[in-house]
Amino acid sequence: MKRSLLTALIAASFAFFATGCSTMHMGWTAVTGQHKLDDGAMAAYDEMFTKVVEDGDPAKAMMKEYKVAEDITGDDVKESINALAEEYNMRVTGYVKMFTKEDAKPTEVKEARIFSLCSLYIAKVFLNHSRYFGGFMPCRIMYVQYGDGSAYLITMDLNLAIHGGYPLPEKMGELAAKVKTAMEEIPSRAAQGDF
Repeated sequence: MKRSLLTALIAASFAFFATGCSTMHMGWTAVTGQHKLDDGAMAAYDEMFTKVVEDGDPAKAMMKEYKVAEDITGDDVKESINALAEEYNMRVTGYVKMFTKEDAKPTEVKEARIFSLCSLYIAKVFLNHSRYFGGFMPCRIMYVQYGDGSAYLITMDLNLAIHGGYPLPEKMGELAAKVKTAMEEIPSRAAQGDF
């Protein structure tokens, strides 16, 4: 009994100090390195971390979601995204209808589609700055419909990609803002069937 209690106390102490040290290290790093970071970095990380703590879902914390109107089908969304991409100087570089499951339960995904969009000029500018931006390319919009008929468009929240590090050069910042606007407005509008 004593041995079990001692083991539990040691484990609890270790967990407390390990967590505390990690938190202190993150805080110290943020405070000492903040002067180098983009002005929006701390707010972007705080927003993402707050969402992770609320839901425990890191993927959800890095995405934006738009509810699709009830009368809008997956085919309507496809037409809308194709039309809107041109308006925002984006190109649809890929489209995949992942699957359709006719007998899906109400909480199960019935249909999923992926749209890939890119501005080839902006992609080249960002790749020349850092090849790691390639991990964000092409920008994607995911269409997900459930068995109950509810549907959503999901795309990456680009705040961290834009503001999460050192400030981007001015021209890149302007280009990134255009992509961010496109990747928020295209799914927002497509969810309503806008052209």
